[in-house]
Parts: sequence; structure tokens; C-alpha cells
Amino acid sequence: KLSNETPVLQTFLSAIICASLSEMRWQMGEQVRGLDSQAESRQQLLQDVADFLRRKAEVEQEYSRGLEKLSERFSAKIRGSKEHQNFRKDQNLPSPLNCWYTILNQTRQASRDHGALSEIYTGHLVLRLVHISEDVGRLARKSKEMEQQMQDELLKAISELQMAMKSYQTYRIDCLNAEAKLREAERQEEKRSGGKHSDLSGSPGGAGLDKTPRRTSLRKVERLLEKRQSKFLESKLKCAKARNDYLLNLHTANSAMSNYYVRDVADLLDCFDLGFHLSLGKVLRTYLAAESRAQASWQQGLCAIEGAVDALDPLGDKSRMMEANPAAYCPPLSFDYQPHEGDEVSEVRAEGPLRNELVSRFQHIQSRLNSITLETDEVNKTLKATLQSLIDLLTAEEPEALDAFQGCQSTESLKSTGSDAGGKQALAKRRANQQDTESFYIMKFKEYLSGRSIRTKLQAKHDQMKEAIEKVKKKHGEEKWTFSPSSPGCVASGQAVPLVVESCIRFINLHGEDPLADSYVQHDLDSVAGVLKLYFRGLEKPLFPYDIVPELLATARKSGITRSSRGSWFQRVGAPTEKALPLGVASRHCLADGTLRRPCL
Repeated sequence: KLSNETPVLQTFLSAIICASLSEMRWQMGEQVRGLDSQAESRQQLLQDVADFLRRKAEVEQEYSRGLEKLSERFSAKIRGSKEHQNFRKDQNLPSPLNCWYTILNQTRQASRDHGALSEIYTGHLVLRLVHISEDVGRLARKSKEMEQQMQDELLKAISELQMAMKSYQTYRIDCLNAEAKLREAERQEEKRSGGKHSDLSGSPGGAGLDKTPRRTSLRKVERLLEKRQSKFLESKLKCAKARNDYLLNLHTANSAMSNYYVRDVADLLDCFDLGFHLSLGKVLRTYLAAESRAQASWQQGLCAIEGAVDALDPLGDKSRMMEANPAAYCPPLSFDYQPHEGDEVSEVRAEGPLRNELVSRFQHIQSRLNSITLETDEVNKTLKATLQSLIDLLTAEEPEALDAFQGCQSTESLKSTGSDAGGKQALAKRRANQQDTESFYIMKFKEYLSGRSIRTKLQAKHDQMKEAIEKVKKKHGEEKWTFSPSSPGCVASGQAVPLVVESCIRFINLHGEDPLADSYVQHDLDSVAGVLKLYFRGLEKPLFPYDIVPELLATARKSGITRSSRGSWFQRVGAPTEKALPLGVASRHCLADGTLRRPCL
């Protein structure tokens, strides 16, 4: 029956793992495709914005030339008029003419402003958008590689879990078979032993005839029983080891899966978004500043753009992306322990021969965990500092982007300012610094993810082993520990007065006769006196002989006792003076009931 049901059960358990694994593979594929789709949409967005700015730059340039021609035409007409010659000296123009002059001046300024806008669009913003598009593609590729690597590590942990589960099932079946064979051998031995007794009682005269064959048969049964007993114990030990490995791999896989879905996925999306919102925001802010300087009348429309730029939120975008695809980013259920063939043990155990091996593994894992934790923390600190440096580079001011508006009198001067070689060199230097910092950040981020993944797996094994070992220690420790002056907390220090006695008496001396002591101090005083009392009760040999205890109590109750009188009393009774206690204070707590004597147990 066992051999018939076992393959079916194994197939069922394997199907559960395979179904979960298939679901996870689908999720991982959706995550990778989501990154590709997000990168394509962002690059398309950047391409559309760049095309829009190119076309708008052409329009602005054409508009600037038209305004310049228009202004120059009417300005030349005014300069040749008699009215202009008459009012040129005193500059006391009529209000209609002054308005006309103002309109022409504003037109000329508008021509220069639109020329500056055209130069800014083509000379800075479009180039910056091309750089951002390159950054998006590069970060998407690197993020995809890291995500696939983390997915492979998670699938590897699950594969190890499957192998451990199959090994556990195999050893469990062997253990049950060995146990069944052992029970069968025990029944045969009982049957033969019962037959032997019946033969001895039924035919005493013929017992000696087949005595030798019966003994040989019994020895064979005993050897068979011993062999099957050894086989059963060996199978049981292997089953326990396989169960421990299965449980450890189970918790490791669950921890790795939780770490990947809860933290790694979000962090990889952060890496994918690295600098995108800041860079795009800086481009749009430059566009906003240029439009604001060129056309104050457009302020109402630009406020909407400003609100959109100010609302750039990488964390909010990431959350919305994950909320829009819950099927891809929702962590699956944790793996549950699947007991096999009635096995009721569902935890790692460190009893018997497993303890030494488990303790050795625990110490090794603890050492590795401490080391990897220290390394990961250091990498995390470096990662944060590098990220801050990268943010500073991405958000640094670029004053040359708006230099076209400063002191420009003509379109030609605007062009010469926009194409200044110094500005291009500064931009190239900033871009090189950004790429170097970005590469270093990616390297450290990859190292941090790997270290955190290893630490999570080690921590899962460490916690399970620690819990199992502490259970064993607690079980044995509670059975053996009792309070005694010879216990580890009260080991003799080689001094005339033990440290525990000296510390208790020092506290009683300081607070025992304080009339302003509150209830808390009094409670602490009683506790210290209780410790002192327990110490004296636990002494194997009484501190004072029984015959001098009444005199000691009477002396302690007398008023006006000084340290010198107590010392003389100790000398008179023959006790060593270095053991003299401050009886005037401690007697209220330790001597009033005569508990200095060792109780009769």
C-alpha cells in the first residue's frame, strides 16, 4: 500500500511546486516585458518632444525674422518723417506716437526673444533630450540584465527546494520501510520466543533433542533483528537530515522570494528610473524659463506646465505602474511545509546526533552572515553617497542655457552666444562626470543587491538554526540550574568578602537609613536584602556558628552600635574582623528573623 500511494503523493506535491513555479515564471516574464515597454514608451515620448521642439524652433525663427522685418520697415519710415525730426531733440513725443514707439520697441524685443527661443530649443533642449533617450536605453538594458540575474537566483533557490523535497520524500519512505521491516522482525522474534516456551512446557523430555537447531534459529532471528534495528536507525537519521535540509531550503526559498518581490523589484524599478525624472524635469524647467522670459502673456498657460513639472514624482510613477499591473508585481503566497507520510515534525531540530552538526553549520553561517552584513552595510553607505553625488550632477545649474537672454541686441549675437565653445565644453564635462558616476552607482547597486540577497538567505537559515539550538539549550539548562553561592553568578573572587555580599551591603549602607527615601528605593532595598538572605541561606557552611547566633542577634538590636564596637565584638567571639558586616543597617533586613543560619532541609 505504501509503495502504491507514494508515487501519487510525490506527483501531487511536485505539481503544487511546479504550478507555483510556472506562475512565477509568467510574472517574471511580465516584469521584463514591462521594463521593455516602459523604456520604449519613454524613448518615444522623448523623440516626440524633441521633434516638437525642432519644429517649434523653426517656427520661432521664422517668426523672429518676420517681426524683425516688420519692425525695421516701420522704424525706417518713422526715422524719415518730419514729425520724428521735430520731436527728436526734446523727446517730448505725443502719446499716440509714444505708444507707437513702444509697440515697435516691443516688436523688436519680441523678435530677439523668439530668436533666443529658437536657439535654445535647437542648441540645448533637443540635444539634452537625445542624451536622456540614450540614458533611458542604457539603464533599461542594465536593469533588465540585473532583473534577469535576480530571477535566475530565485529560480535556483526554488530548484534547490524541489531537490531537497524529493530527497526528503525518498529518505522518509526508506525510513518507513525500514521501520516496517523492523516491526516484522520483532513479531517473528516474539512468535519464536512464544513457540520456545510452549515446547519447553509441553514436552520436557524431548527439549534436549532439538535444542541446538532452536538456538541457531534464535541467533539468526536476533542477528536479523539487530541488522534491521541498525538499518532503521540509519534510515531515521538520514530522514532527519533530509528533513532539516528541506526545511532550511524551504525557508530560504520563501525569504528569497519575499526579498525579490517586496524589495528587489521596487529597487530595480528605481534603478530603471535613475535620473530620468530629474533630467526631464531640468529640460522642461529650462523650457519653462525661456517661455516665461519671452512671453509674459503666456503665463497662464505656462502655469499648467509648471504644475506638471513640479509634480514630477518618480515614486508616484513607480507606484502607479505597479498598481496598474497587479498581476505582475503581486508577491505569490509563501511555500508551506508539506509533511510526508504522516511526518508530524515541522521544524528544524537539533537533538541527538544532529546537534553537533547543526551547531557547526550555525556557527559557520553566523560568521558568514556577520561578514556579509558588514560588507552590505558598507556598500549601502557608498551607494547612498554615490546617489547623492549623481543627483547633484543631474540637478546642477546650467547658466549657459539661458545666456541668450542676457545683453543680446540682435539675432546674430544670440546665435554667437548659443554656440559658444565654452558652454559646449562645460556640458561635455558635466556629461562625462555623470556617466562615470552612473557607472560606479550601477556597479555598487549590483553589488548591494547581490549582498542583500545572500544576507537574506543566510538570515533565514540562521534564524531557523538558532531557534532549534536555543530550544535544546533551554531544555537542558532549565533542568540543571539552581541558585547557589557556587553558581556561575556567585563564583568566589578570592576576596575576604564575596563580591555579591559586598555589593549588597554597599547598597544597604547607602540607602538603608535614608529618612527621605521613597517607596521605590525601599522596594529596591528589600530586593537587595532578599538577595543577601538567599546567598547566606545557600552556604554549605554557616557564616557564624550556631551557638553565637543569639548573641549576634542581641548585639544587632542594640542602639548606638558603631563600626568599632562591631569589630571588637567579632574579635571577642573569635570571628575574623575582615568579615564584619554593617549590622546596624543590614540587621533589619537579614538578621531580624535569624535567617543567617542555614535552614534545615
